[in-house]
Amino acid sequence: MSTHSYILAIDQGTTSSRSILFNARRELCALSQQETKQIYPKHGWVEQDPEDIYQTQQSTYLEVLKKQNIEPQQIVGVGITNQRETTILWDKHTGKPIYNAIVWQDTRTSTICQHLKDQGHEPLITRKTGLVLNSYFSATKVQWILDHVPNARTKADNGDILFGTIDTWLLWQFTQGKVHATDYSNASRTLLFNIHSLDWDNELLDLFNIPKAILPEVKPSCAPYGFLNLNGTDIPIYGMIGDQQSALFGQACFKKGQAKNTYGTGCFLLMNTGKKAEISEKGLLTTIAWGINNDVFYALEGSVFIAGAAIQWLRDEIQILDHASQSETMAIAENEDSAVYVVPAFSGLGAPYWNMNARGAIFGLTRDTNKNQLVKATLESIAYRTKDLILAMQTDAKISIKSLHVDGGAAANNFLMQFQANLLDAEVRRATILESTALGAAFLAGIGAGLWTQDDLSQQKKFEATFTPQINEEKRQSLYKKWLKAIKRTMDWED
Repeated sequence: MSTHSYILAIDQGTTSSRSILFNARRELCALSQQETKQIYPKHGWVEQDPEDIYQTQQSTYLEVLKKQNIEPQQIVGVGITNQRETTILWDKHTGKPIYNAIVWQDTRTSTICQHLKDQGHEPLITRKTGLVLNSYFSATKVQWILDHVPNARTKADNGDILFGTIDTWLLWQFTQGKVHATDYSNASRTLLFNIHSLDWDNELLDLFNIPKAILPEVKPSCAPYGFLNLNGTDIPIYGMIGDQQSALFGQACFKKGQAKNTYGTGCFLLMNTGKKAEISEKGLLTTIAWGINNDVFYALEGSVFIAGAAIQWLRDEIQILDHASQSETMAIAENEDSAVYVVPAFSGLGAPYWNMNARGAIFGLTRDTNKNQLVKATLESIAYRTKDLILAMQTDAKISIKSLHVDGGAAANNFLMQFQANLLDAEVRRATILESTALGAAFLAGIGAGLWTQDDLSQQKKFEATFTPQINEEKRQSLYKKWLKAIKRTMDWED
């Protein structure tokens, strides 16, 4: 394969559409990004225009070709990664959406979920899907659209409506309606897919009253998915994968027990559990990581609701720093051991606590507490919440994590990464390319195109920095014991 060959990664996120070109040496060559419109019809409702998603994504991939000044023929494969769970239904014949995309953040179907919980259905759903019964996932969104758009259910029953998450919608558009498909990782986020039998589950479809005819074909994450036509050139699409699983693949966490954490507005922590679906007893999600070479790999997933958002809070509401990047310098300037603890439970606490009535709090304030201490404690809270999740994962999977691969904007903060290594008593390895989500999709497409192998990716992992633990076990336990004390005191603040 020519050194002038490229892989195009399509990275469709919640707030923007991005396209990134990687060369045969897996180097990032060009990036284009466009914001997408957010629609808020009512309190708790979050929607997007599916046409806007497609058009902005199309604009970005055309832009990266111009930036790199290459011909479409030089792109040997396309990989697609996407915001997960966001739901679109469209007319099979016209290709037009019958309603806006209902975004993963949307909570309008919470009452449907609660009704199903009250009827005792959640254990069955969790056993089959690895997920909890929540409006976050796709099934109740599909149900809502079918029930609220005139004639939608009749058309769906007649096979005239198609459903897809964002990957499926883009694939349908890219292939001009020829391919209606998704991959294992995205299917596993719908509440409709049995992650053990690897098929749409008839019992779940009946439970949510969703006709099977609207569902896409489910394929491995690395597989032929049809062609994207670029200025008359058909370019093969070889990869499709949900964004957090893509980041796990992009960080080359191919072995059981390897884990990555993406430090963004929130944190998404995933651990590869190998070819076995480990059902969590700690409130974590079990999900399909990817399918490749006739094998399916699973992962445990946990989320920290508030991570980088806590630093934004210090900047925008408390106004004790002008830029998020200042937090590192301010934290390092406060070289005393932490006396202050911040618990950023602004919207409750997720796994492993699952206390939605917890609220944010600051503990240990004294008259001489200064803004540096407050910034430092806020950064430390991100590391503490990550440790909470990792301890839960290690218990569920019976695996000890020796190193944590990190990416995302806040992973650039050296103080936070060092403190994370100290707390975990494990190496924290920061990727050279922090665009791990796009990189994962590119890796899959490159494997499909024969540009490289998975062994190549394993052998050539590159880390921009590695942080090793610098405190002893006694201090580590002392710090974490106080954190757990602080957590306990935030519980059930709201009645």
